[in-house]
Amino acid sequence: MGLDRKALRTTAVGIVSATLVAGGVLGLAPAAQAATSGIRFVDIAGAGGTVLKANVITPAGADGTRRYPLIVFPTSWGLPQIEYLAQAKRLADSGYVVLTYNVRGFWQSGGEIEVAGPPDVADASEVVDWALANTPADPAHIGMGGVSYGAGISLLAAAHDPRVKAVAALSGWADLIDSIYSGRTQHVQAAGLLDAAGTVTGRPSAELRQVFEDFYSSDLTKEADILAWGKKRSAATYLDQLNKNAPAVLLANAWGDSIFPPNQYADFYEKLKGPKRLELRPGDHATAEVTGLFGLPNDVWTDTGRWFDRYLKGEANGIDKEPPVQLKPRSSGGYEGYPDWKSVAATSRKIALAGTTTIHTNVDSGANGGLVFLSSILDQAAQLPPVASIPLLPRYWAAVWQSEKYATAQHIRGTATLHTTVTPTKESGTLVAHLYDVGPLGLGKLVSNAPYTFHGRTPGRPFTVDLELFSTAYDVPAGHRLALVVDTVDPLYIEHNPSGARLTFSSPANDPSYVSIPLREQ
Repeated sequence: MGLDRKALRTTAVGIVSATLVAGGVLGLAPAAQAATSGIRFVDIAGAGGTVLKANVITPAGADGTRRYPLIVFPTSWGLPQIEYLAQAKRLADSGYVVLTYNVRGFWQSGGEIEVAGPPDVADASEVVDWALANTPADPAHIGMGGVSYGAGISLLAAAHDPRVKAVAALSGWADLIDSIYSGRTQHVQAAGLLDAAGTVTGRPSAELRQVFEDFYSSDLTKEADILAWGKKRSAATYLDQLNKNAPAVLLANAWGDSIFPPNQYADFYEKLKGPKRLELRPGDHATAEVTGLFGLPNDVWTDTGRWFDRYLKGEANGIDKEPPVQLKPRSSGGYEGYPDWKSVAATSRKIALAGTTTIHTNVDSGANGGLVFLSSILDQAAQLPPVASIPLLPRYWAAVWQSEKYATAQHIRGTATLHTTVTPTKESGTLVAHLYDVGPLGLGKLVSNAPYTFHGRTPGRPFTVDLELFSTAYDVPAGHRLALVVDTVDPLYIEHNPSGARLTFSSPANDPSYVSIPLREQ
């Protein structure tokens, strides 16, 4: 049933502590140069009078005789207000008023953690009001942005406040439920990390504590409440409002984001009507942005600056002329540009899942998605994703299908999809699909995965499963195969397989089973 909550909390404490040490270092250099950029630490009254701790950096020499574009950065989950100081100084030096604030419920800010709920959205507007009244900010040129939690709040704020003209949402979410409950399956490591980090660095509300308890409990009577809670906190819910306001939206994420997978961002991107750009790179949650938070050269933050320059300053810097979908493959190479998300996969190739295969549940076969953060960071830094020996996987616990050896490299781009027929022996169950790049010795490198949970099925009666795996960009070398492995346990997710259950996968003649692989043209 996944890692226990105590273990998740312990892991998160270590990660949060290391991040906070880094955050302290981040603050040193900008603070030492405060005089050159006019930094000041302020208290802002948020919604309901809740005190929000903030800092403001103004361009050097600002004397009140002219107005400057405003950029507001809400902090990431669990990080203090110094998080963005390196980038805030850089932006202020280029002519922006930059205000970063600690979101309610964390650190010295008041209130309780609302998880981008209505009070957080109202806070963002109050912060903009304060900036317009107390800094030389231009009311006609306002942007918002941030990493992770700051990204989600920025998108929601732009949907509710038409004054926001540009957004840079980095490693964030557009659909909270599709992020940590995709496939109707609890992403337990991701949720546990957020839970623990919030407990260590903030004050979870009673509502949030109950949501986590309900999430872990797998109580189906609570599912509707969890879905409604997540929907209220998802920018996708307010898509019509966001499109009406039409801010310029930059979305950036990592292929291996283990908290907010890229699929939900790509789907949201396609539905945006205003100026937009989607960037996907190797890495895990927020790892693509982290060097920029230290003030080091960083592609994400460079493009964030260009985005604001174009849509807040009106500079003709060419970013709006570039292909709006920019992808960097995990395996090698530079950026690839596409006119839209649907053009990423120019074609597809199906791998037939022939025959009838029955597997037993409740045991991890050895095919799994690894560990939150660690696995995708290793893939980002050293191209070492989770691996499994495909020939040695026990067929008692795992169903395995393989393609032929490919004579040429296969450039996977986009979202692989599984279509199959499943017959369960119990009314509930979980399956996890893993796609592997298999070398000559049978060692498989994980390309993608995704979970799927069902409830209320009639034992012995087949039903169809259509499952999107997490989007990726991966090059399979010539001479390798692809393998699809389906088992029922993965430490990333909570599984719902009753003891002794079995799943049978079949491929009816009138509805053959397959996995569809999205490919870039050679």
